[in-house]
Amino acid sequence: MPEHISYLQYILGAFIGVGLAAASGFRVFMPLFAVSLASYLGWIPMNESWLWLAGLPTLIATGIAMIVEILAYYIPFIDHLLDTINIPLATIAGTLLFASQFTHLGAFPQWALALIAGGGTASVISSGFAGLRATSTATTGGTGNFMVASTETVGGSLMSVLALAAPIIAFIITILLIFLSIRYGKKIWRKIKQFRNPDTEIK
Repeated sequence: MPEHISYLQYILGAFIGVGLAAASGFRVFMPLFAVSLASYLGWIPMNESWLWLAGLPTLIATGIAMIVEILAYYIPFIDHLLDTINIPLATIAGTLLFASQFTHLGAFPQWALALIAGGGTASVISSGFAGLRATSTATTGGTGNFMVASTETVGGSLMSVLALAAPIIAFIITILLIFLSIRYGKKIWRKIKQFRNPDTEIK
């Protein structure tokens, strides 16, 4: 660890990174837009190698992508189609956002940690909501999917803000979300399988 970087800064960076990764699990482009906007306005410092995030082109691109993503999740069938690509995209976004907080580490530890903590967090939460949406479709015929989409949008907004403004709170919420996703994830997917195969018994 570089001498001029304190352990407290690394811990704070981890809290911010995990919070942003969790936000990616809700909405891929929302935390990217939040970080881009905050850095563009000079609210948060950005390492030289990550200045592209603070650029106007990135701000516009992530803003448009965020709006399209939010609206697309309210369209039947498209929402499930998006889930198939958003889980890997969320993993990538979570990895990038986490890595942006550890620019003083060497390349290997930076990206290894980012992939495990950032990408892992984003993929778990994104997978959990994909399963929840599939369950909603199976049980309500899709009429309840707008509630899932709205929850994701609100959750992504809150986590993006908390990760930057109150990272400790964002970290605690993320741990709770991961626990819930793992705890109930298997039950959700088993329920989906039962609806697809009525003769299958849920254990």
